[in-house]
Amino acid sequence: MDKNYVVLPCNGLDKCAGCITREIALILKEKIFCEIICPVFYRVADARYNKLANENQLIVIDGCNTRCATRLASEKNLKVYKKVNVSEVAQKNNITLSKELKVGEDEKRVIEIIINELLQENQNTSKDLEIKFPETLDYEIYKKDKFIFRLPKNRFYFNENDCWVYVDGNLARIGVTDYVQQSLSDIMFFNPPTVGNEISQFDEVGTIESGKAVFEIISPVSGKIVRINEKLLESPEYINENPYEKGWIADIEISDFESDKMLLLTFDEYFEKMKRKVDEFHV
Repeated sequence: MDKNYVVLPCNGLDKCAGCITREIALILKEKIFCEIICPVFYRVADARYNKLANENQLIVIDGCNTRCATRLASEKNLKVYKKVNVSEVAQKNNITLSKELKVGEDEKRVIEIIINELLQENQNTSKDLEIKFPETLDYEIYKKDKFIFRLPKNRFYFNENDCWVYVDGNLARIGVTDYVQQSLSDIMFFNPPTVGNEISQFDEVGTIESGKAVFEIISPVSGKIVRINEKLLESPEYINENPYEKGWIADIEISDFESDKMLLLTFDEYFEKMKRKVDEFHV
């Protein structure tokens, strides 16, 4: 899954539909590693859940037309990504829910329909937001003593903060340059941005850390984070190995690249700046 989700189910466990919402929430937690908001606890202590709901895509699951989960989200002024009503799904598929508080075969069918629709929707969205990044890159190389600094030539832009961006239509991939990884030496930690967050050009979008320093990754573009390089969570050293191909940071659905581009450097501009930095600081 490329987005981060949080699920708010209804608390109507006195009805079969409410029991189904609980099962759906538990399955989603297992399949997409999402957090579950407890509606009862949320009403009395909302600080933690407000943060979760505001930083992730919120899925609201109502059991019936009372829509208690939707009402709770409205009371808390939450932005809802997706709403599901169990009773409406059952009716649409000609399934009669049990009057007992248990999940039988018919109820399992409703659960399966809802889960499949949610997962399929995410897969379609992810496919639409798949960036076409080159399989191989053409690099210019600058050497200083034993160090080699590579910079990709085509369709890349850079900011003054030593971060790069590659643009493909309305999508962009960002990362840090060879100068950064050489300066930091062995990178040990990657603190990623949050998928779904709206960012502005020059906002911080995560950090990387070595034994030498913590480096703030500054976004070259504005837009919405749609994907992070999850491999870096376990293997941040990929940034040292290749910060452009294996060690990229995040994909962004860009909002206004023509405006952002005015404050970015071309390959030639950044290459000269990088050489001056290398020579001056004797990396």
